[in-house]
Amino acid sequence: MTTPAPQELNLLEALHSTPARRYLSTEPIPDEIVRAILDAAIRGPSGGNSQPWAWIVVRDPEIKKQIADWYREGWHRHYGSRRDEILNAPEDGPMSKRSFLAADHLAAHIEEAPVWIVPVIIGAAKSSNPRLGSSIYGAVQQLILAARAYGLGSTLTTLHIGHEDDVRNLLGLPENALTMAIVPLGYPSKGRWAEPKRRPLDEVVHYDRYQA
Repeated sequence: MTTPAPQELNLLEALHSTPARRYLSTEPIPDEIVRAILDAAIRGPSGGNSQPWAWIVVRDPEIKKQIADWYREGWHRHYGSRRDEILNAPEDGPMSKRSFLAADHLAAHIEEAPVWIVPVIIGAAKSSNPRLGSSIYGAVQQLILAARAYGLGSTLTTLHIGHEDDVRNLLGLPENALTMAIVPLGYPSKGRWAEPKRRPLDEVVHYDRYQA
């Protein structure tokens, strides 16, 4: 079977219309596409071009199932336990009803996404610098945009970190490694590519000094 070619997207169009996609199908993703997406990711930022990273491609159902259980613990602790409060809050609250339901769906079904990418920084686990390795998030965004070009949805999530040591051991990572996120990949089963709703630019941009 021929691997589909990526869609040609105007850069600004892609930047403005690649929201988190949390409803993902179980349709398999060809290895060639996964490699192409990762090849785009590693062209992204790395402080000092040091590249102290590893990118773990997770397909094993048993590994995903175990991490998914830990992920759901994090989801319940931070959001799921406040389900009624969030769903009954005003629409201008910190999390919209639609966003909550999408994230709740992901928590319930994250292991069904055919591929996860786990970006890792080697040497960050024992560091006292909270920003060490943070340039990798630019590379993760390149991964997300490359996935979009192949019609794949994704989201960056970190609700597994309450079990960081367990995840590190399960993935066979060195003791000094730190997982920076989980990025589930899949062909979208619901929703559309659209510009995410954001506060107006003039509400969040400040010049020279923050203006309260």
